[in-house]
Amino acid sequence: MKIQAVKMLVETYSLEEICRAEERILDGQETEIQIEGEDAGEQLTHAFAAKYILEKMAAGMAFKDALREFTQKVRTSIS
Repeated sequence: MKIQAVKMLVETYSLEEICRAEERILDGQETEIQIEGEDAGEQLTHAFAAKYILEKMAAGMAFKDALREFTQKVRTSIS
């Protein structure tokens, strides 16, 4: 996961646009938006992270706090 790729998605696209892109990746189709990633798995990770952060921000959380919370969840799931 590349933090800059997630940040770009959060700053550039709406939650709806990211959700549509995620569905298209899952269906093996080209996305209508630019999502950085070496493969579909990395693109999905970036889209999922951006969705999580945007949802937290809509509830009043700051970007950096939402990003920190997400990365902590990722670290916990890996260990």
